[in-house]
Amino acid sequence: MRVLGSHPVLAVHDLAGEAAWYAAVLGSTNREVDPGNWVFCAVGEVEIMLGRCPSSLAPRDIGDHSYVAYLRVEGVDAFHARALAAGAHVRKAPTDEPWGMREMALESPGGHRFMLGQRIGG
Repeated sequence: MRVLGSHPVLAVHDLAGEAAWYAAVLGSTNREVDPGNWVFCAVGEVEIMLGRCPSSLAPRDIGDHSYVAYLRVEGVDAFHARALAAGAHVRKAPTDEPWGMREMALESPGGHRFMLGQRIGG
């Protein structure tokens, strides 16, 4: 038995706006699986499932440690450049960490936070 992947399911207020952010900032390929209600955003092997939930509490209003995913990537600096070009909220610029990862943090327009990390040296 083994875990084969992880696909975050996120409640969002502005489905179209959030889906556009994932395409612009993370380079996702989006598909509307239930138009107006669900958009699945494929980023490499990860599929981020966005569900329209206009009455849900926004993640930034919860006040907790609201990171929803740690995405292992190749080219964290290229993701940083793409995020800046798209006007994304970068919470942490790429930084070499003592645990052997070069990491950066992003926040989506709806307040979902992501850490992107690349192993230092390969």
